[in-house]
Amino acid sequence: MAAYDAICFDLDSTLCEPTRNAGDVLEAAFERASIDPFCTPADLRTAVPSLPTAETDRDFYENLFTEVAGRADVNSAVAPRLAGAYLEEQDPTAVRFRPGARAALEHARDLGPVGLITNGGRPTQTQKLEALGIADAFDVSVFTEPSAGIFPKPDAAPFEYALGELSVAPDAAIHVGDSIRADVAGANAMGLDSAWVDPGHDDADGGAHAHEPTYELSTLEAFETVL
Repeated sequence: MAAYDAICFDLDSTLCEPTRNAGDVLEAAFERASIDPFCTPADLRTAVPSLPTAETDRDFYENLFTEVAGRADVNSAVAPRLAGAYLEEQDPTAVRFRPGARAALEHARDLGPVGLITNGGRPTQTQKLEALGIADAFDVSVFTEPSAGIFPKPDAAPFEYALGELSVAPDAAIHVGDSIRADVAGANAMGLDSAWVDPGHDDADGGAHAHEPTYELSTLEAFETVL
């Protein structure tokens, strides 16, 4: 018998990762925008928790580069141009499964209902799902939609919506994700078990586990051990 009645997954850096190096994308965006580089991918990740909720990807990146520019003592007026260049350099379809992710998802589907809870907008995230061939792999898919009251994790709304659609109680579900701040903290607050998948960043958010996951996995290749 399965340990959980439902299993929910994050998408970015959990099930998939970009095929292009983040540093190369950022460097190309600075070059496209004719702006001298003033931050690294690690700086961008560190700034995310400080951002206001954005309605669109464009708003998110404008907020992100405004925040990072301020930290670097750079005129924030460059943010809109840099955000546009960054989006032009990105290709949502250029993604691949993280190690063990495809098998973990297939195993989860064999056990029962599966949900997707992602901090990303529907248009962009759907392109990633289609590129991976898993657009129809989930019994419920929850995207960030502030206008509909679905705010980004760790907000309770995406977890509540997913569990409601799956007709599963929080203590009978587990959420799998790479972010201590968003995935682990959000799941813990809702009463779900949490499995943290190490994203491989030296600056992994949350520091030395400000929020403790139920399980820690180096990759999803070890996913079956928690079930």
